Amino acid sequence: MAEESAEDWLLESLRLYNDLHVFELQEPTRVIEWIGEKSVCVAGYENSRRNEILQLLLPQKLVCVPREISRWNVVDFPTALCTACGMCQTLDVVKSVSTIPTGNDSKKPWAKIATTLARTPCVLHGSRVNNVQITEIESKKNIYTAASSISDEVSGLEFLDCNTLLACCVKGQLCLADVRQPQSPLGDTSVPSALSGEQWCMGVSSGLQGSDVNAPAIARLSSGGQLTLTDLRNIPKPLKSARCKVSAASQSAEFLCVSWAPVLDGCLAVSGFNGTVHIYDTRNWPVSGGEAEPLFSHKGHIFSGMDTGGDFPLVTTHAWHPWKPRMLLSAASDGSLHVWDWAESHKNS
Repeated sequence: MAEESAEDWLLESLRLYNDLHVFELQEPTRVIEWIGEKSVCVAGYENSRRNEILQLLLPQKLVCVPREISRWNVVDFPTALCTACGMCQTLDVVKSVSTIPTGNDSKKPWAKIATTLARTPCVLHGSRVNNVQITEIESKKNIYTAASSISDEVSGLEFLDCNTLLACCVKGQLCLADVRQPQSPLGDTSVPSALSGEQWCMGVSSGLQGSDVNAPAIARLSSGGQLTLTDLRNIPKPLKSARCKVSAASQSAEFLCVSWAPVLDGCLAVSGFNGTVHIYDTRNWPVSGGEAEPLFSHKGHIFSGMDTGGDFPLVTTHAWHPWKPRMLLSAASDGSLHVWDWAESHKNS
């Protein structure tokens, strides 16, 4: 493939996108969230004294916290949760400026979190399978603790409904639990040997959120670029698998991100390997596996890095718009933040 210049990409953007907005933040972010149709929240993650949480397009600075921010969950805006660095081991509730202790072990990795509004607002949190728990936000009462002997690091947590939670380990294992069974052990499922030795993250299809109609599908992404789709009703047998179109393994597994499109059937986005966000239509994957061809590739962060004369940036995270089918947010390590909506008629060359 011939090298593409920033000028070529800008000209091509007139054909590729319905909308493209490029912002330059003062600091890079790995935390982005849609707030309504046009407002977004971002937060810094550098290991500095203070990191800002910003609501963009108002714009209004919401709060500063004296530590790194690795995860952001909106409960009922402006109430939100964010996790700080592993050394701090607390969760911050921004609205009331309170904290939920998550342990005193300074060797723990960052806690992963998920929220639900199906009951009294609560947060699912944990850094390892054996310390996953659910805490009521206002009372700080612990209402569930996983009684598991598995100490593997957790790469992702999700509520499947108000009673069921799912954890993904960095080794690729999926663990289910029912909160109606106090201190029930998380069920461990083995990962095929062909998929071991890499770090994994997961994305949960929107159909899982309280739906009995759509098949519960989980996408798992490895640091080597392997994508595996799983139906929770038959975890040992993957539905489909494919390899992403990446030239090399992820530079930093902590930035791996895979997410399902909320309103675009069968589509998911992948980032964390370079300065690109790839969109895949899983319905077109061959049953035999092999390399999947992206439906669309957003390369804008690569060219913003070329303008500065520095190293190519790494996409740190992305997020789909809640109801606009092809609109996404993406952020990179150079502080660039892009809002883009690719043209429906476009087909990757």
